[in-house]
Amino acid sequence: MFRSVKYLAAAAFLVPATAQSRVDYAVDLTSPEHHLGQVSIAFPSTSGPYLDVKMPAWRTGRYTILNLANGVRRFTATDAHGRALAWQKIDKSTWRIVLSQPTPVRIGYELYANELGLRTRHIDDSHAYLDASATFMYADRYRADDVSVALKVPPEWKSFSGMRTAEPGRFVAANWDMLVDSPIETGIEKAYQFNEGGRDYEVTFWGDGNYDPEQIVADIKKIVPQAAAIWSGYPFERYVFMIHATDGAGGATEHRNSTVIQVPRWNFQPRPRYLDFLSTTSHEFIHTWNVKNYRAAGMVPYGYQNENYTDLLWLEEGSTEYFADPLLLRAGLMKPEEYFDGLAAAIDNYKHTPGAHEQSAAEASFDEWIAVSGDRATNASAGIYTEGQLVSWLLDIALLEQTGGRVSYRDVHEALYRRFPADRRGFSAADVRAILKDLTGASWDEWWARNVDSPPAIDFGRLLAPVGLKLQSGPEAAWAGWDADATPGGMRLRSIERGSPAWNAGFVPDDIIVAMDGKRTTNDRFGAAIGERKAGDTVTVSYFRRDQLGEKKLTLGSAPKNRPSVVPVDHPTPAQMALFQRWLLIPYPKDS
Repeated sequence: MFRSVKYLAAAAFLVPATAQSRVDYAVDLTSPEHHLGQVSIAFPSTSGPYLDVKMPAWRTGRYTILNLANGVRRFTATDAHGRALAWQKIDKSTWRIVLSQPTPVRIGYELYANELGLRTRHIDDSHAYLDASATFMYADRYRADDVSVALKVPPEWKSFSGMRTAEPGRFVAANWDMLVDSPIETGIEKAYQFNEGGRDYEVTFWGDGNYDPEQIVADIKKIVPQAAAIWSGYPFERYVFMIHATDGAGGATEHRNSTVIQVPRWNFQPRPRYLDFLSTTSHEFIHTWNVKNYRAAGMVPYGYQNENYTDLLWLEEGSTEYFADPLLLRAGLMKPEEYFDGLAAAIDNYKHTPGAHEQSAAEASFDEWIAVSGDRATNASAGIYTEGQLVSWLLDIALLEQTGGRVSYRDVHEALYRRFPADRRGFSAADVRAILKDLTGASWDEWWARNVDSPPAIDFGRLLAPVGLKLQSGPEAAWAGWDADATPGGMRLRSIERGSPAWNAGFVPDDIIVAMDGKRTTNDRFGAAIGERKAGDTVTVSYFRRDQLGEKKLTLGSAPKNRPSVVPVDHPTPAQMALFQRWLLIPYPKDS
């Protein structure tokens, strides 16, 4: 059944008449209190029986179907004379507009935007954050045409985007794909500008928190030149960092000319949390090259209505994570011992993630679209970020060792950047192996089969030794093998590590532990009591499951009392120190 709708005036007046663009977008944000905006789009004269307009089903950087059309209501379509055109919704994300003769087509719709944590769209009385994939519809036949975006906002608001500003309140982009990779931040903001290396940067802040904006800007200014250690060029002339100090939401998303970084407002301090923020900033900036300017063939071009499969997400996300902290090291923002702490955390996480021994990085990449979370993820899955980071580390050290420091993993990414511009083509696993062979003169097929296409068996002592580091473990302590949260009257199990004492005893997530050896316990009390036991001791644990009281015997195992640490070896050789410097591009820390 086709429909024509009365709600025309709300959006149609917004579309400006411009000679510069083929598709004109506009959004009215002058009444943002109820998380609503009015969107309008003017398409050129269109012939044929119909025009299909679509809202994406996902956004880049998030490998999950999000069904972004769910925010659209009051859809309208009119011809060049403002007459209503019949339309029908033919699937969850597509509106088909009926054309009886060639005509320009104008559409309008109300957009509900109250989602912050997924970084898709959020409108309230203080700002709006608009990712185009969650805001603006597109038509396939005009996807390559230039676009204009006009904003109507409260008078005190300021607007920012990685797109070019054509005039106050209007941005322009070369095509819809550039628009969809150029989010808009508008509202009551703090904003800073600086120039580094002949390129312009902007840093915007929305929300208050325990951060120092001038310190953040100064530190970002130190980060951005460090990319030159990996790539021979910068693929932009202007870049925008959008920082949200939020209530609860956290995360970040990369874009071609900008990034949005969300941090709970009181989580910028103390120093470890601030380093986490800087590391995220570095990670997203690296994505400007790795993902936005070169990426796997399965994502070139992006298909916005369905999953985009590739077995290389580990390289896109894990390698980006691997490169992030060395940028902070080279910028002088992170100390070597702090970087080593990060390596130790990655090692410890791997050792307590049984799924990393069950699934390869390639498999995890392909299956990211159906990735699970929680207990099942830990026990049965690898992570494109965590295990991808370790595979990248393995490959970097292998390259450095095989070539005597002549070739590093940085060289692989420079080659990907030069050979596979994402606007034209993507790369495959075979292409990466070909680059490895070109750089070293040897085949890496066997290495790839053993470490990428299969779960790698990592000897961390062997991995650390060539660069003069070692893994140092402390004393062992009794260990149950679960993670738990405090709950009234006891502790609720969050996850149980496969093969651990708790797993073997039959405990499962959501069991509520209430007593040990007949004495009531809480999370803190249980931890202290376990600390008084030794491996091999058996305790009686009382718990509730489905509101029924039960009891199990738990025979404790052993694990390091504290997380292992990564430290320099006592007497590094000149070769180790030289390879360390070639690895991280900083001097070997003799006095660490």
